[in-house]
Amino acid sequence: MNNNNHDIFITDTGETYSASPEDTLLKGMERLGRKGIPVGCRGGGCGVCKVRILSGQVRKGRMSRDKLSEEEEAAGCVLACRVWAESDVTLAVIGQMGKAVRRKNVAS
Repeated sequence: MNNNNHDIFITDTGETYSASPEDTLLKGMERLGRKGIPVGCRGGGCGVCKVRILSGQVRKGRMSRDKLSEEEEAAGCVLACRVWAESDVTLAVIGQMGKAVRRKNVAS
């Protein structure tokens, strides 16, 4: 395991996943294997992967102002496809991705 990995905690589900410095928060969420997580452009332009950072440090890439207002960003909202963890992070899923993330896994 890479010592530089960070733990990402999703408050909506109580799940934690590990993210390397090279992985966006969205990439790590995809590895959880949840069906139906909406993944759009992966470039910060479609807005389907909006999350709110509740704690921790992140590095942000360019995100569309049409999908993420300055007010939302000031309140901790980001697009998970354009954010990399620089510490352990706690986040809440908001927007279109929320329903899919909160869906219970029926397969054991």
